[in-house]
Amino acid sequence: MTDATPSTKSRASGALTVEDLKVHFGGSRTLFAKGAALVHAVDGVSFSVPAGKTFGVVGESGSGKTTTALAIMRLVPITHGRVILGDTAISDLEKEELRAARRRFQIIFQDPYSSLDPRKRAGAVVREPLDLMQIGKPAERDGMVAELFGQVGLRPEQRALFPHQFSGGQRQRIGLARALSTRPDLIVCDEPVSALDVAIQAQILNLMAKLQRELGLTYLFISHDLGVVQHICDQIAVMYLGQIVEQADRISLFTNPRHPYTKALLAAVPTVHGNKRDRRSRMRLKGDPPSPINLPPGCRFASRCPMAEARCREASPPLEDRGGGHRVSCFLV
Repeated sequence: MTDATPSTKSRASGALTVEDLKVHFGGSRTLFAKGAALVHAVDGVSFSVPAGKTFGVVGESGSGKTTTALAIMRLVPITHGRVILGDTAISDLEKEELRAARRRFQIIFQDPYSSLDPRKRAGAVVREPLDLMQIGKPAERDGMVAELFGQVGLRPEQRALFPHQFSGGQRQRIGLARALSTRPDLIVCDEPVSALDVAIQAQILNLMAKLQRELGLTYLFISHDLGVVQHICDQIAVMYLGQIVEQADRISLFTNPRHPYTKALLAAVPTVHGNKRDRRSRMRLKGDPPSPINLPPGCRFASRCPMAEARCREASPPLEDRGGGHRVSCFLV
């Protein structure tokens, strides 16, 4: 598997560009109604990830971060926009072209307990993409699987075990080996450590960082855990109700959050250093997010924002660069 190393694989091939991505569900005519409700799950998301870097997407449940990941993987239909990996517009591919391109982008799912086929031995789980994509000669594939097991910190003889015979962290290592098997440019990580103990989370994150350095991988990392995102990501986007409201490099986002929603998310993270002054000045959110079916005019965060003004409820603030690549969607910054 030496052709997966950065020295023989173009680093530019792993660059990811997402342009005005929209994913809407429903809205079609039915037998009993003129039209079903239209859900704006993702509504105009744009960002780019340089090859070999990690881009994090955070937000509360229902913000659209997982749907964004699934759309990039072409696992849900894209309503509008483009997804470009290297020089290939994967959003335009269909049928055999899409199937052939899938070896370039793989996904690691959230729950290692349910993402692996319990009826297959671990070696067969990792080998399956090699057979489907016809990677390497059939006689070589067992050796490739053994090499993949070693890359993720598992013993080659563990290929004969079933998924239930592994711990949660080991199962996620199998999922990572399976994703690596096609020698991808991009790996989409959908909450890959949220089901694991904290100590095991650190082991998996460190392993992912090591593999990124060795193989030149590009990661799109979806998470609700700000601590995890801070540990592994280079750039971070904060999503709220289908849109990015703030995007910056890791240091800027955590030391100088500028959108009220980002400030509220960071304030909700428990710390051991908190004092009474910090608790009094903490930004608190009230109420629930608006419905993605009946979106309000103006800023989608206005109904929960303690700083909102009249103009916030009338016009939607654009996502603009406020200096140093720090993009914010707020009139009050």
